[in-house]
Amino acid sequence: MIEKNKTQKDRKDRMEEKGAGLAVEKIYGSSFPVILAPMAGVTDMAFRLLCREQGCDAVITEMISAKALYYGNKNTKPLLEIAEEEKPAGVQIFGSDAALMGAMAHKIEDRGYAFVDINMGCPVPKIVNNHEGSALMLQPQTAGRIVREVKQAVSLPVTVKFRLGFDEEHKNAVEFAQILEESGADALAVHGRTRQQYYSGKADWSGIRKVKEAVSVPVIANGDVCTGADALAIREVTGCDGIMVGRGSRGNPWIFREIACALAGKPLPERPSEDEVVKMLLRQAALCVKYKGEYTGIREMRKHAAWYTAGMCGASRLRNAVNQVTTIGELEELMASRPARPSGLEYNYHWQKRKK
Repeated sequence: MIEKNKTQKDRKDRMEEKGAGLAVEKIYGSSFPVILAPMAGVTDMAFRLLCREQGCDAVITEMISAKALYYGNKNTKPLLEIAEEEKPAGVQIFGSDAALMGAMAHKIEDRGYAFVDINMGCPVPKIVNNHEGSALMLQPQTAGRIVREVKQAVSLPVTVKFRLGFDEEHKNAVEFAQILEESGADALAVHGRTRQQYYSGKADWSGIRKVKEAVSVPVIANGDVCTGADALAIREVTGCDGIMVGRGSRGNPWIFREIACALAGKPLPERPSEDEVVKMLLRQAALCVKYKGEYTGIREMRKHAAWYTAGMCGASRLRNAVNQVTTIGELEELMASRPARPSGLEYNYHWQKRKK
């Protein structure tokens, strides 16, 4: 163990001497960034804008297939779009063909992105079965080739998001991270679970710390950050250079202002009232309709509405009703006519996320 630690330290010293990586601020625009994690079907432009308003330092597009870019898939174009107000924004791509990944990264790099992020952590079967996403953790040399190709193809910083390993028998995050760093990655975001776990159990923050201690590039910690207190804890445990918030932000863009206050040592802001939650829900719906049209926008808002309305009176019936609305007007009417809260019953917003 002593010899292994010495080898890792010697390697880290060599990478620092080579000037590996960039300062975290040059990538994400903040000296300790709090970043919205890319989530397919969740972090569209509408939601990203609201999170930036609440204090999120940087955002990333939903993941985009390199193959889809190559073949000009019509559903891919909207995923590439970013607004001026949400910058700094990165673009996340995924694939297993190193040459294609490099070519497609080059093709899209001039669209105003701050960095190119490579997905090597997605656990979804259809992605993994195609040897993409977290399947690349079983092929570290292929992962390294992908990073090298993308790094050589673009002038932007290149970051990678991955997990602690594929399963308990293949927890190779440290070695994987070192290969990515040596291949040219400028920063690494690590989710504290294996692919086998998906999102079950508790994130292993100590595993992220091992990655942080083994590389010189910035390491962003991800997993189970749902409150300001969580943000302080993950920073303490991992020694990370920034935090990435995923599921804790769903229906809860206010988490970013809470985290900002916690990190700054300021009193935490009041949790939003029920009326404030409804107002934010309707704002996001309006933005979805603006960017996607009413037919698609309202239907894609249904899952968001379920997250926003958690903890409200009659939430289950309300969610069922939301799934029937087809226009912004119907959604506004539904929220205006939601069941009144009985006198004396406290509204505890997102109680299910805050419960330990």
